Amino acid sequence: MISYALRCLNGHLFDSWFRSVAAFDALAGAGHVSCPVCGIAAVEKAPMAPAVVGMRGDASSAPDSPASAEQVAQAIAALRRQVEENSDYVGLNFAAEARRIHAGEAPERSIYGETRPEEARALLAEGVPVTPLPFLPRRKAN
Repeated sequence: MISYALRCLNGHLFDSWFRSVAAFDALAGAGHVSCPVCGIAAVEKAPMAPAVVGMRGDASSAPDSPASAEQVAQAIAALRRQVEENSDYVGLNFAAEARRIHAGEAPERSIYGETRPEEARALLAEGVPVTPLPFLPRRKAN
């Protein structure tokens, strides 16, 4: 896994983890990496300093995260509102409905729902554009 400092076209800074350099390049190139603050998919790597692990195993010389925990929580809440207001919740039928939309068998629209990680990977392998959301559906949230 590799962590990148990222910046969107609007100048928001954020961090994200990727399986590899190639995984970042593929996801970003396909427009699947988006800013958690404004949702724009125009994202690039930002300059970053390497994390140096000291003798105690801590990354004490690593720079602080560019966004505070409160800012991240606010961005996730705003993203949730945007998704819920502009997308159809399809629940556990997410994978099947995403495939139907991709194949042109259902009207094109934004959807969100639930699926298993291996099913999400299968959708990506089939070329169906999906991305995990950083929140649980309300019925599962405490």
